[in-house]
Amino acid sequence: MERHHGRKLAPWREHLHEVIFEADTPAGKLFDVTLLVLICVSVLAVILDSVAGVKARYGAILQAVEWIFTILFTAEYILRLLCVRRPLNYARSFLGVVDLLAIAPTYLSLLVPGTQTLLVIRAFRLLRVFRIFKVAAYVQELSALTRAVRASGAKITVFLFTIVVLVLILGTAMYVIEGPTSGFDNIPRGIYWAVVTITTVGYGDLAPRSVLGQAVAAMAMVIGYSLIIIPTGIFSAELVRATRKSITTQGCPECTREGHDADAVFCKHCGARM
Repeated sequence: MERHHGRKLAPWREHLHEVIFEADTPAGKLFDVTLLVLICVSVLAVILDSVAGVKARYGAILQAVEWIFTILFTAEYILRLLCVRRPLNYARSFLGVVDLLAIAPTYLSLLVPGTQTLLVIRAFRLLRVFRIFKVAAYVQELSALTRAVRASGAKITVFLFTIVVLVLILGTAMYVIEGPTSGFDNIPRGIYWAVVTITTVGYGDLAPRSVLGQAVAAMAMVIGYSLIIIPTGIFSAELVRATRKSITTQGCPECTREGHDADAVFCKHCGARM
């Protein structure tokens, strides 16, 4: 496979990349921990700002805090663009878009003057909650969870398809057995009952009255309990496999993607030298 070595970064950019995108060094860990604290505090400020009593009393302080966080996250976003070989690749990545969404609403609110547009400003401000997704980039265990979800995707899909078929059969059968007199006036209502029953939620707003219908309901309940553990077992097995792999927090300077093996020399996503 052809390897793309990419442009070599300047020493200061390589050091900056190591601090910002990796957590294998004390400086990188300190950066990640500091950023995590800032993200959590900024999200807390957003939550407090939505409480009328708190906003009425501390609105000015919260607004000042918001601008401080916006400036800090803007500086972080610029530094991330500076320390990668292809800034546009990072800007278009999921986390790059999240970083932009974390700072854009505050600036956009300045472009919407007038009291009649306060609702639009509020909508912009709500987008700041996207900052919480930035936490995912710094939790190493999340990469194992992500790999486990991807690996078990096909099996879970087959399981869900089986559930859909089972729900259709039970819903149709209950419509035929009970009919409109018991509230099963159409097949979708029967399917709704089957979903509620198999998932063991049991709202009780729709229940069979005949002996045959109750027998079918009992069978559906037993099936529901027996099916609960299947997706858990599938995911648990894949999670065990995923956690056995030695994965580092090192990010590729070319494509910025993570999840590389500890002895990786080239990026397994784009082929660039690490």
